Amino acid sequence: MPTVHTNSINMYYESRGEGSPLLLLHGLGSCTEDWELQLPAFAGHYRVIVADMRGHGRSDKPPGPYSVPQMGADVLGLLDALKVESTHVVGLSMGGMVAFQLAVDRPERVRSLVIVNSGPALVPRTTGEWLRGQQRLALARLFPPARSGRFLSRRLFPKPEQEEMRQQLIERWARNDQKAYLASMRALVGWSVLDRIGGIQQPVLVVSGDRDYTPVESKREYAARLPNARLVVIEDSGHATPIDQSERFNAVVLEFLLSLDGAPDNSTVAG
Repeated sequence: MPTVHTNSINMYYESRGEGSPLLLLHGLGSCTEDWELQLPAFAGHYRVIVADMRGHGRSDKPPGPYSVPQMGADVLGLLDALKVESTHVVGLSMGGMVAFQLAVDRPERVRSLVIVNSGPALVPRTTGEWLRGQQRLALARLFPPARSGRFLSRRLFPKPEQEEMRQQLIERWARNDQKAYLASMRALVGWSVLDRIGGIQQPVLVVSGDRDYTPVESKREYAARLPNARLVVIEDSGHATPIDQSERFNAVVLEFLLSLDGAPDNSTVAG
C-alpha cells in the first residue's frame, strides 16, 4: 500500500499516468475512490495523484483537533516525497478549501486551481447556512457514519435513477471513523482565507453544480475577487458534481487544464 510519512501521519496515495502533475483532493467523508470516474480521463494527459486526507480512507486517523492549514501541510509533505515542485490542483468541497490554503501559503507549488463546489471560507453568513452547519455537526456527533451516510445520500443523489450512487455513498461513508470525521468537520467550520485570495495569481476555474448546497451567486462573488478566475456552472448537478455529471465535469476540467499547458484537447464539451 503506497504511503508517505508526512506531518506526523502516514498518508495513502495513488499515482497514475505520466506528464505534468495533477493533484486531486477529495471532500469531507470521502477518499481516493471517489475520483474513480476522473482517473481514466485525466491520466491520459497527466500524472494524476490522489490521496486520502488525514482522518480519511487508508491514511492515519490521529486524534483531533485538525485544521485546514494542517491538511495543507500534509499535502505539501506528500508533494515533497514525490518530488513534485508544482502541480495543478483540483479540490472538491473540503479539498477545495485545502487547495485554497495551499495557494495562499505556498503559491509556488500550485500551477492552477480547479475549485469544485467549494470556496475560500466556511463562515456562516445567514441563519440557514448556520442551521445547515449545526445539523451536519449534530449528525456527526449523534449517529454513526453509516446512518449519516444514508441521510446524505438522499440529499446528494435525490433522483430515482441515482439509486446506485446512493448505495455506493452509503457503503463508503460507513467506513469513516466517527471521531476523525467529526475532527475534520470541525476543522472546516469558521475557516477562512477570503481576505488573502486577491493575491492568487494562478489561473482558477470555479466549478459549481446548479443545485449545490451553496448558491452559484456566492461562488460568482468570490471568483470576482480572484485576479484570474472564471466560473462554470454544470446543470442538473448537486454537490457531488464529479460523480453525478462526471462526463461533463471531466470535459470542462480537461479543457481548462489543456488550454494552460498548450496541449490539444480532443474531448467534446457538451452544453
